[in-house]
Amino acid sequence: MQIDLQTLWYLTIGTLLVSTSLLLWERQAHPARARGLAVLAAGLVAFVLGCVVAMNRGRVPVALGMAATNLLMVSGYLLVLNAAASLDGRRHLRASLAALAGLAVLWALAGTQFPTAFWNHVSALPIALACGLTAWILLRSRTARGLRSRPVAVAISSVHAGFYLGRAFVAPVLVQWYGPDMLVVVAKATMVEAVLYSVAMPMSFLALVREEEKQHLLRLSHTDQLTGLANRHAFFEQGGRILREQQGRPVALLAFDLDHFKAINDRYGHPAGDAILRLFAETARAGAGPDALLVRLGGEEFAALLPDCDRLQALSRGATIASRFAAAAARAEGPGIPATVSIGLAAPDHGDLTTMLASADAALYRAKGLGRNRIEAAGPPTLSAAA
Repeated sequence: MQIDLQTLWYLTIGTLLVSTSLLLWERQAHPARARGLAVLAAGLVAFVLGCVVAMNRGRVPVALGMAATNLLMVSGYLLVLNAAASLDGRRHLRASLAALAGLAVLWALAGTQFPTAFWNHVSALPIALACGLTAWILLRSRTARGLRSRPVAVAISSVHAGFYLGRAFVAPVLVQWYGPDMLVVVAKATMVEAVLYSVAMPMSFLALVREEEKQHLLRLSHTDQLTGLANRHAFFEQGGRILREQQGRPVALLAFDLDHFKAINDRYGHPAGDAILRLFAETARAGAGPDALLVRLGGEEFAALLPDCDRLQALSRGATIASRFAAAAARAEGPGIPATVSIGLAAPDHGDLTTMLASADAALYRAKGLGRNRIEAAGPPTLSAAA
């Protein structure tokens, strides 16, 4: 069964309208990406207008109808490019307008002289370029990095760019070999590919948006909202992975507990207590090291898992955090509240995270019993006293 070009045009318009409706509907569920989805929907509308003009271009001068169709189509691809750029908060409005202006001038100067060649072959070049740049933007996107759907989105734009490069450079050769009838075959192939693109491209963009939001929600579920540190759930999930990756290399665990924190809350109020918690998180983040997994276990309890850190190094970092925190808390420009922290250290040669945390907690309680505002290491009493 043969499908004529007119039917393919209607099929393309129908799929574009369905995809546009879906994008506009999804905007309500993804407010953070509402602008990007709107830009992408506008690109699909530009494709629809281009299709309508193309179907009726016989009613206007040939070159004018072809030029208007090509400009509308390229506008749609540039909007798709800007939607991809919006994932990283960027836009290329001026460059897009300049490209459209340059294409319009090119049609006015040369397209009117060779309208058929421009329509069949040259007009494919700006489309191939826009799609190639879209693929490049998605490939380099910081937001899309690590998302499973990114390779699919990159592949869709890349394949589309390759198809239009073929229209520009391969199709003329095929026409020379097989005659003008090959133009009809190329036109039908273009329409079929357009139908596939009008479905696959919006779906891949939506997949990126949905996956990004899922990862964002996952990060929120693993983050303590007051301090911005990882929470207890993230500690056991990420900490277990760190221990497995260490494979015999040194690793240490510091357990922290702010001294007399209930008294601080009772005397100065909960906002002041929250400020103390945030101050400790900032101090510990700066002193624990760039590779440390720093978490708030709950209340005034914190922990830091230190990969590639032996016992002596961990003692040094813990002591530094304690002294800096006490100094920062007492400063007039800070909370201005006397606050200290007790620390327990566990640095076994092997063991699971639960065992390490239990050992660090035991050392922490010993530090509390010995007067607070100090660090104690898990192990034999003689070793702990030396620490």
